[in-house]
Amino acid sequence: MGCSISGLNALYDAATGGGDVWINERRFRVLRQIGEGGFAFVYLVREQQPASDAAPARRHSAHVSEDGTYAMKKVLIQSKEQLDLVREEIRVSSLFNHPNLLPLLDHAIIAVKGDWSHEAYLLFPVHLDGTLFDNANVMLSRKEFYSTADVLQIFRQMCEGLKHMHSFDPPYAHNDVKPGNVLITRRKGQAPVATLMDFGSARPARKQIRSRSEALQLQEWAAEHCSAPYRAPELWDCPSHADIDERTDIWSLGCTLYAIMFNVSPFEYALGESGGSLQLAIVNGQLKWPAGPNPPYPDELRQFVIWMLQPQSEMRPHIGDVVLHVDKLIAKYLS
Repeated sequence: MGCSISGLNALYDAATGGGDVWINERRFRVLRQIGEGGFAFVYLVREQQPASDAAPARRHSAHVSEDGTYAMKKVLIQSKEQLDLVREEIRVSSLFNHPNLLPLLDHAIIAVKGDWSHEAYLLFPVHLDGTLFDNANVMLSRKEFYSTADVLQIFRQMCEGLKHMHSFDPPYAHNDVKPGNVLITRRKGQAPVATLMDFGSARPARKQIRSRSEALQLQEWAAEHCSAPYRAPELWDCPSHADIDERTDIWSLGCTLYAIMFNVSPFEYALGESGGSLQLAIVNGQLKWPAGPNPPYPDELRQFVIWMLQPQSEMRPHIGDVVLHVDKLIAKYLS
């Protein structure tokens, strides 16, 4: 699965912010670090050769950067398990082709000496306006809120990206839908553009659980790969006999819609309460509504959130129904 990478010595210069990185036959200058998490670092890079000379760029001509800048994710790999996870992320990312899903443009995995067994380099289009999470922190500090129109249009785009994933046979679940995985691009005089990213946790959605050991195994996997405030109840407390499907994403989608509206996730309030439990709040669907914009969001928008945040997964809608409903709300509030 790994690809070759040349210019190996330059990688170590690049790690300190200078030098060039070669991904296959393409050379990139590292400009600065723009993010990090776990064993991964994200850099802003600029291509140092014409994109038209590179075969991968021709395959993704719609994503050729006008100024040559891209986002490059560098993953430090210590174990075979980590290597397998990165290879799976590359495989799954390569399946998707949708304007609201972040495309993987190129990649390379190399063996290295030292503390790490391998390093992986993944190349993406760059979005410098940040994520919904980044924007929420700023808006929260300023006591600002998205308009109903922007809430619906951002959410509609997320739904379209997720619908593409759920349309596969078998469907793929993203498994980590949250504001931190939604890139926002602001356009003057237009609604923000939303792009769902990070497919490191994406897997075929449907699982048959038929024993306690299988249930515990799923819970352990979810604890590692699915962010706690946005994790569906069945991934916290899985029955010994259960059919898990892509509606785990619908729960996360409902949580994210709430976060778009109020700049906070819906269940983390429990962490600030004496004796409070995030898990219990989620499993019981104990939703609380904070103060919002003035005038407030329409009640139909709150009911939309509640519809997706049903603790029993079989009571939640599928993504096609969610899209139909958001289109009705858009027709009503954007006309």
